[in-house]
Amino acid sequence: MSGKVDRGLKIPRQLGRGPSSFIPVEEILQEGVESAQRRLFIEAFVSTGRVDNITMVMGLHPEYLTSFWKTQYLLLRMDGPLPYHKRHYIAIMAAARHQCSYLVGFHMAEFLQVGGDPLWLRGLQYAPQKLRNLNEINKILAHRPWLITKDHIKALLKTGDNSWSLAELIQALVLLTHYHSLASFVFGCGINLEIDQDGGHAFQPPSPRSCDSSPASEDGVSASSGTDAMEEVEVLMERMKLLQECQLEEEAVTQEEMETRFEMEKTESLLVTTSVDIAEHSLPPNVLCFVEDPEFGYKDFTRRGEQTPPTFRAQDYTWEDHGYSLINRLYPDVGQLLDEKFQVVYNLTYNTIAMHSGVDTSMLRRAIWNYVHCVFGIRYDDYDYREVNQLLERSLKVYIKTVACYPEKTTKRMYTHFWRHFKHSEKVHVNLLLLEARMQAALLYALRAITRYMT
Repeated sequence: MSGKVDRGLKIPRQLGRGPSSFIPVEEILQEGVESAQRRLFIEAFVSTGRVDNITMVMGLHPEYLTSFWKTQYLLLRMDGPLPYHKRHYIAIMAAARHQCSYLVGFHMAEFLQVGGDPLWLRGLQYAPQKLRNLNEINKILAHRPWLITKDHIKALLKTGDNSWSLAELIQALVLLTHYHSLASFVFGCGINLEIDQDGGHAFQPPSPRSCDSSPASEDGVSASSGTDAMEEVEVLMERMKLLQECQLEEEAVTQEEMETRFEMEKTESLLVTTSVDIAEHSLPPNVLCFVEDPEFGYKDFTRRGEQTPPTFRAQDYTWEDHGYSLINRLYPDVGQLLDEKFQVVYNLTYNTIAMHSGVDTSMLRRAIWNYVHCVFGIRYDDYDYREVNQLLERSLKVYIKTVACYPEKTTKRMYTHFWRHFKHSEKVHVNLLLLEARMQAALLYALRAITRYMT
């Protein structure tokens, strides 16, 4: 036997280095990871035997991760109206709408682990009719939640042998909106497949990566545009200061004027589009088999020349006064945890912007949250939408709208080109705001439809 070793053997390597293809692994695993983050990673490992990539990236914001975990744990593992395997199947259905292989694969494994029938994983047509009946509301919630009516609710609650109870439906709706929004986070942060997931390995030469902790040096952003990026930060700081001064000086604006400003912003958001197109045939078979009507996607809330749906006035059906109490009545505890999660992300701040500290960022956080709600047609009477235009540059608007409305089209270039001098942790913070604002918007439409059905 020859002593020669055949060196032509290709060994699969992990696809992507670290948890995210957008964020250098050194940024996530920086030396001296703060104790809260380290404690959460240990907890994750002890309870599940792994620290998954979503946890690693969310761990840049430990206070939020704790709240997120508590909610997800309750949805998937605690007592509730739906059996455990059906909860994971609903997660698969939701993630598949956005072609999210990461979440589909993850919950296929979990579905089998809790005793789900492997036959169901061959596709939607193999699942029980009761689950398949969720398909319509799943696709509407994922792409055009403003279309949900009390008739959709009625159809699910009044279908004979396959009817849903109200408590089951509430849990299903929370699961659907949770996983639609989590798919936004997965794509928005460039989360890599886990090493043991299908496609998590590939024959691919390693690519050099930047170790810089801010995105400014990546993807061909040159040193000169690095200077531009610094100027962008200063412009943003100046605009925030001016807006705060204007708020003190400006006389009361009429409701008509505030409404006009919203409608202008909503119309302008139509022009904020991405040129990236994903061909339907590019869908992996293990995702496509869970999707009916794959062509159905986000359509701009209002297009000129078309009949526009009425704007959802946030004051007419608020989370605080209506949605929260309805969920808590029908699915105890989850309303409380969702409310806490919305509050945590909305108020989360380190009082920093790029290289500046001691900054009140509440105005910027509110602009991001309200812009997400704006692209889903929700208007706050007491908010001046001129702030959105002043504070959110076009590249950030493109990113927000893509991640919130068609996350599967998000690219690394989009991620790199907004807020070029900001830290990656600040961009992850934007994604957390997006995730929660999107989830709350869809829930408000769904819960309003339930309230209308009940009254």
